Amino acid sequence: MSTFHQLVDPLGGSLALSAVLASLPLLLLFVMLGIFRTKAWKAAVASLILSVVLAIAVWQMPPGQALSATAEGAFYGVFPILWILINALWLYKLTVATRWFDVLGTTIRSISADLRILVILIAFCFGALLEALAGFGAPVAITAAMLVAAGMKPLKSATVALLANTAPVAFGAMASPVIALSGVTGIPLGTVSAMAGRQTPFLALIVPLLLVFIVDGRRGVRQTWPAAVVGGVVFAIVQFLTSNFFTVELTDVLASIVAIAAVLLLLRVWQPAELLEADRADDGAEPVHAQQGASTARRDVDASSTATVGARAGGSSVAVGSSGEAPLGAGRAGVARPTPREIWMAVGPYLVIIAVFSLSQIPAIKNWLTAVGGFSFRWPALNVADPAGKQVGSQIMRFDHLKATGTLLLISGLITLALYRIPFGRGVRIYGETLKVLRWTILTVSAVLALSFVMNLSGQTGTLGVALASAGGIFALLSPVLGWIGVALTGSDTSSNSLFGQLQVTAAAHTGLSPILMAATNSSAGVLGKMLSLQNLAVAAAAVGLDGSESTLFRRLLGWSLGLLVVLAALVLMQTGPLSWMVP
Repeated sequence: MSTFHQLVDPLGGSLALSAVLASLPLLLLFVMLGIFRTKAWKAAVASLILSVVLAIAVWQMPPGQALSATAEGAFYGVFPILWILINALWLYKLTVATRWFDVLGTTIRSISADLRILVILIAFCFGALLEALAGFGAPVAITAAMLVAAGMKPLKSATVALLANTAPVAFGAMASPVIALSGVTGIPLGTVSAMAGRQTPFLALIVPLLLVFIVDGRRGVRQTWPAAVVGGVVFAIVQFLTSNFFTVELTDVLASIVAIAAVLLLLRVWQPAELLEADRADDGAEPVHAQQGASTARRDVDASSTATVGARAGGSSVAVGSSGEAPLGAGRAGVARPTPREIWMAVGPYLVIIAVFSLSQIPAIKNWLTAVGGFSFRWPALNVADPAGKQVGSQIMRFDHLKATGTLLLISGLITLALYRIPFGRGVRIYGETLKVLRWTILTVSAVLALSFVMNLSGQTGTLGVALASAGGIFALLSPVLGWIGVALTGSDTSSNSLFGQLQVTAAAHTGLSPILMAATNSSAGVLGKMLSLQNLAVAAAAVGLDGSESTLFRRLLGWSLGLLVVLAALVLMQTGPLSWMVP
């Protein structure tokens, strides 16, 4: 097969116009989602078709190789990404199929009656722990479902879970994004992780306050800022210290666990003035409030209403004393606290996940899983070289079927089957139901990853990157945008770093900027695009039982994503000048 050499400027002498053409699939994707409210799978397939047409007609990629690139991207969408999502959602559905999901909801409400406190603990802190262990769509799927169990409306739960999945992403999946960034750029892992650890903690300071604002507006920020500040500050400090001075792989594990402990300790001595109870009206309506210290009638929580994702949870209110403590035996939420054994059983699947993933990181076990269950192969019908004549690395696929995150989640699910004594046949039927629920999500994710591979292998992504790099010194502001686009497109900070990492370093060298700073910025800014990626939108919608609501979630989150991107871009600009001492 003859080698296809990528073209930087396929139009010959008009790089700007070439970049405009290269951006058309992305623009079509965002316009169909954000303006025309098209279903996610339709927008993804339309953008993929346009990209393939451009690859063949403009970038002169042989049709056979364009189709092969499409197939490779779809395969990568299935494994490892969809393999993770399917098994994570199956594991969650196993808990729903038993009474333990009800117990989990009761346990969560027994910690605090306040949904604003719960979004900090569940979406931000616990979500960060799941991101550290699993990554990809698992944290969004699980935390969104847990918030619904706690009484939050489905759409709001999905929005909060997506926004919360930002600060920990650069070090998610055992630091896979920064490890990949180090690999493609040649920058030592310790250096690139240290730089990322001097950017993402600033996001951790802001995100908890935004989550509280989304749940209850200015009143929520005014009444619960101590918990938001404690959670964000502790997470930020530990994330900085671990990424700069300790083991990078455990950055988010330690940050999330310490943050959870800090918020729980705070709740022992402080409670908000009002309790924001379980939502009982449609999303966007005012939830029920209970004034602390007042004599209010208690309403029983209908625990069975949490058994189905998307079901309305009943509200509850409770009189509390001046100390902020609920009456003895009632729990802080006015909900009867389950017995210790019930609590352990309810959180059992999540403890199993933590144990399985922790064991898989033990060097001896990790090396065995890699040696026995992993191999690399060259994707057939592809022979692509970059403009310099070097073979493009994404033609080589790595298939680690034993140590893959999805496989570890599958093992966790099988252990949960035994733990909950669910018959194996029933577990298989639930797995089939999970596949049915995710059928459109599977199509969406496969199409988006196929789109990213076609753009990458045809040279469209390279054209966009070179055009941005030609902006000179202003590239310091464009660099975050490039990382943001990469994750918004692929749904993965790891993929975006693999896609744009070397480009960021090359552009920085040509513009006199720090390659270390620009490489890390690709990862740090990329996390802000994750909430808009079709994969994550589809995961969140499916997790709360609102299939087809991706465009609604996209519009809700677009402003927050862009606003945080502006904040990070300003930080990066400062780090090229007055704050240059922060660059290692």
